[in-house]
Amino acid sequence: MKLFTFIASLLYLIPATLAAAPNTDKFEKYQSISRLAPLQLNDSSYDDITSKPRDYHVAVVLTATEARFGCVLCRDFQPEFDLIARSWNKGSKPDDLKLLFGTLDFRNGKTAFQKLMLQTAPVLLVFPPTVGPHAKVDDSPSRFDFSGPVSADQVYAWINRQLPDGPKPPLVRPINYMRIVSGITILMGVVTLFSVLSPYVLPVVRNRNLWAAFSLIAVLLFTSGHMFNHIRKVPYVVGDGRGGINYFAGGFSNQFGMETQIVAAIYAVLSFSAIALAMKVPRIADNKSQQVAVVIWGAVLLGTYSFLLSVFRAKNGGYPFFLPPF
Repeated sequence: MKLFTFIASLLYLIPATLAAAPNTDKFEKYQSISRLAPLQLNDSSYDDITSKPRDYHVAVVLTATEARFGCVLCRDFQPEFDLIARSWNKGSKPDDLKLLFGTLDFRNGKTAFQKLMLQTAPVLLVFPPTVGPHAKVDDSPSRFDFSGPVSADQVYAWINRQLPDGPKPPLVRPINYMRIVSGITILMGVVTLFSVLSPYVLPVVRNRNLWAAFSLIAVLLFTSGHMFNHIRKVPYVVGDGRGGINYFAGGFSNQFGMETQIVAAIYAVLSFSAIALAMKVPRIADNKSQQVAVVIWGAVLLGTYSFLLSVFRAKNGGYPFFLPPF
């Protein structure tokens, strides 16, 4: 009786052992084939790696990288997926958390594409384990569809959400030495160029008249409503309905592009007139020439300011003040 019980126990354990062993062997086999890059699959290996039972996760990208398919997104994402697989395989992770990465190109997996009824690529599938501590009742794969270019960080975050909670390897991008060398070279070139040109550039940069001119231009642009035109997208001019053109818009909340330029020119003339009367005219040594300059710049100031008031009345018909000659 004891011998019979021992034999029966062996007959019971052997099938279970045989059923569990291939899963472990299969994971180790595929893990040893590709330590860093994703597995390059075909129809046969895809069916084998995703077959049941399995005690590991599988992340497979179904793609079409050949130029004849014209899938630019497939070719752009392949290096990102290689980075994900390399970061996972090189990083530290729990022993019971098993994950394989694979790539199934259309030229090698037409049958799989037909079974999945895929019409577009790339598509990322993550298969959960069917046995073991992380097995799921619903063993259907999670699917990530690409609506546009995505980075490895986005896809890696999505893959982590499909895995059990716990520590996972970080995504590590390799150091781009070419970019570092290029940046240092450009920086050295800029420093050298600045050192050579500084005797000629610094006097220009430190010129007070140049900065005053730039400041005055900026003040004239912003006070005349230049930013208003860019924000509101106002028209340059409009017709008056009688075959003519309106340069000024009625009301204080409306204006045209040409109106802004006219107002900026008025402010500029007024500014230069005031500057000339305050700074240039007093330096004239000849009394008669000085008197003539005062009359000329005074007339310019009077006429320009009169025109500004007429523009103000055109925009607001109820404004009661004016100044000759306008």
